[in-house]
Amino acid sequence: MNYDGTMDAEKVASDVKELKKALGGLPEPVAKPALIIVSGLPGTGKSYFSRMLAEQLPSVIVESDALRKRLFPTPTYSPEESRRLFSACHRLIEEYLGSGISVILDATNLVEHHREPLYRIAQRLQSKLILVQVEAPRELVRQRLQGRAEGINHEDKSDAGWGIYQRMRTRVERISRNYFAVDTSRDITPVIDKIVREAKR
Repeated sequence: MNYDGTMDAEKVASDVKELKKALGGLPEPVAKPALIIVSGLPGTGKSYFSRMLAEQLPSVIVESDALRKRLFPTPTYSPEESRRLFSACHRLIEEYLGSGISVILDATNLVEHHREPLYRIAQRLQSKLILVQVEAPRELVRQRLQGRAEGINHEDKSDAGWGIYQRMRTRVERISRNYFAVDTSRDITPVIDKIVREAKR
């Protein structure tokens, strides 16, 4: 890492190459790719929502929890580790959008300061920017996170439990731009349909 807190270009390039291995096949490029930023607390259903959306809107899902473990098999979730992860994720997103591939970023994205670089990427590449806030009732989240602790859902890549959810609740900042709100305790199909129409408009 450089003195100004930015990551060394060669290290970022190496990390991006490693992350690409984890993502597998890509959808066909389109003329106007979209960047869909999915935000929300642990256990609210971001990854499930992202998978359902990708079925209707061909996209590559950049899932921070899974990709973190690709770079750090035993993650510590330190600020330095997160900086390295998201430096690579941002570069990855920029490359895909530049190649005409729509991207769904599945990460907590709770703080506006962390979302702003993504806004700039979309603006720079003139990509459609779509923001999604995923929510769920607290009791349902608690049940989901209990299931996570018991290893019930094998598609769940996150380590965050109820204690982390409780701490993170105090850090949520309202999204400063227009966004879609999704409650995953209800039928998510209508919102997915709206997002797909918005992305293709």
